Amino acid sequence: MKKLLASLLLGMSLLAGGTAALAQAPAAPEAAAAAASAAAPAAETAAPAAAPAAEAPAAEAPPPKIDSGDTAWMLTSTLLVILMTIPGLALFYGGLGRSKNMLSVLMQVFVIFSLISVLWSLYGYSLAFSGEGKFYGDFAKVFLKGVSMETFGALATIPEYVFVSFQGTFAAITVALIVGSFAERIKFSAVLIFALLWFTFSYVPMAHIVWGGGLLGADGALDFAGGTVVHINAGIAGLVGAYLVGKRIGFGREAFTPHSLTLTMVGASLLWVGWFGFNAGSAGAANAAAGLAFVNTVLATAAATLSWIAGEALHKGKASMLGAASGAVAGLVAVTPAAGFVGPMGSIVIGLIAGLVCLWGVGGLKRMLGADDAFDVFGVHGVGGIVGAILTGVFAAPSLGGVQGADFAMGHQVWIQVKSVLFTIVWSGVVSFIAYKIADLLVGLRVSEDAEREGLDISSHGETAYHR
Repeated sequence: MKKLLASLLLGMSLLAGGTAALAQAPAAPEAAAAAASAAAPAAETAAPAAAPAAEAPAAEAPPPKIDSGDTAWMLTSTLLVILMTIPGLALFYGGLGRSKNMLSVLMQVFVIFSLISVLWSLYGYSLAFSGEGKFYGDFAKVFLKGVSMETFGALATIPEYVFVSFQGTFAAITVALIVGSFAERIKFSAVLIFALLWFTFSYVPMAHIVWGGGLLGADGALDFAGGTVVHINAGIAGLVGAYLVGKRIGFGREAFTPHSLTLTMVGASLLWVGWFGFNAGSAGAANAAAGLAFVNTVLATAAATLSWIAGEALHKGKASMLGAASGAVAGLVAVTPAAGFVGPMGSIVIGLIAGLVCLWGVGGLKRMLGADDAFDVFGVHGVGGIVGAILTGVFAAPSLGGVQGADFAMGHQVWIQVKSVLFTIVWSGVVSFIAYKIADLLVGLRVSEDAEREGLDISSHGETAYHR
């Protein structure tokens, strides 16, 4: 606990040191209104514009109507998020592992995507996006009951089936992210049991709490595309898993070098491309907010790549391909909650800060915690998500180029963001601990020592990634 507290204090000091940014001119009123009213993955449909004259009666909300442009963009965004997971995340993680475990990583990501996609349609969507509970929705749309080609979800210009599909990809990639923490030593059956439990009791309620009208959404937390719901949530689950599954054989004595940085770079590139669906798609329409999220995703990622390799070069004397790829992912993670709320200059600063803080997260913080987080799920996604969530409350300010209203109060919003971060850490930590323990009781978490030394490709799946 002392190590964790010291780590958090050090991280917050780094965070505080980088919040002085060059302000850019506030966005034009039209762009600000579009971005501010844009639907996050689970946001309510944007309200109609106010009447020109103060004394004019309030306009009624237009009835839902399919917009072909919005629908086409959301279908494209859904495909892009699928690309992020399979093959993007699978190749990124697979390249980071040792060759004897390549297929096991691919298998875990691929099957988790399949499992969560089915669970989402059975009950996940209903519990996340129907009902008015503070923590869960209800079973009104279980088995997609009542969803048809004529119905609309939270967005009034796209068919509900498209909204269901888009949201399902978020759920699938979130659970798949956790694989990187316990890679190379966990039983495949335990992965599936944990995935089912964690999806049901951590991802689904967090999606409702933030995006579906639950507790944090009502409190005013800003999370455009999943800083808390996806990245902090998964990062904490990964850290808990790294502790409970235990360290790989030889940890601290052997160098667990990536077997293919080529595949890791390809995977990181696919993640970057797919992330445009993740962030710009979270506008819920083909509009100005999607354009803002798009450019912010480019700039924050590029800035984080540069800051990571600069820090690496200063510390180690050389900039690495692994560092560039890791920096890019750190920037993608950090800008996710902010993408539709901050201006381009704010996104650059968020990326610069995230690259350096996450570099520390996978180095100094990881050593302080003593966890074998194999592919740095917590160091990049957890730490990057925390940085992004908090800095969203800073750079959403109009004076710093953000698109929030003139009555935006930075200090108040930052406090709301901090509360959402703390809530997510506690919720995910408790649920993750229980889910891992249940999986351990049912089938055991860890493969045998002989199976681990042989490699999970052969011992768990009877195959090899490469033939010699």
